[in-house]
Amino acid sequence: MTFGLTFEKLLLIGLIAVLIIGPERLPKAAESFARMVRKVGEYVRDTKSRVRDEMGPDLDDVDWRKLDPRQYDPRRIIRDALMEEPQPAAAMKAKSTIMEPVAPRAPQQFSAENRPPYDPEST
Repeated sequence: MTFGLTFEKLLLIGLIAVLIIGPERLPKAAESFARMVRKVGEYVRDTKSRVRDEMGPDLDDVDWRKLDPRQYDPRRIIRDALMEEPQPAAAMKAKSTIMEPVAPRAPQQFSAENRPPYDPEST
């Protein structure tokens, strides 16, 4: 990640830092900046190793580029769905993993002899 920084921009930032910080304090500022960069690197490496330890070896098998939301263009998804050939109903039934709805039963008629089920623990 370059954050849009070119060599010229980095040179300009360095020149401004020299002017603001001054030549006497610049070595100490560079040293503290280098220390901060090292700590950030250690933090990132530690975080990666902790994630790998907690997620297990399956984490290495994940193709992270497939999960990038920037690759999904809603126009392309809709166009592909509309251009897709309609499937026959028999093929869709065979593909369907959703359970078929159960036909409703006729309501039971209860009377004095045919009482509804009663569970004394439920009340």
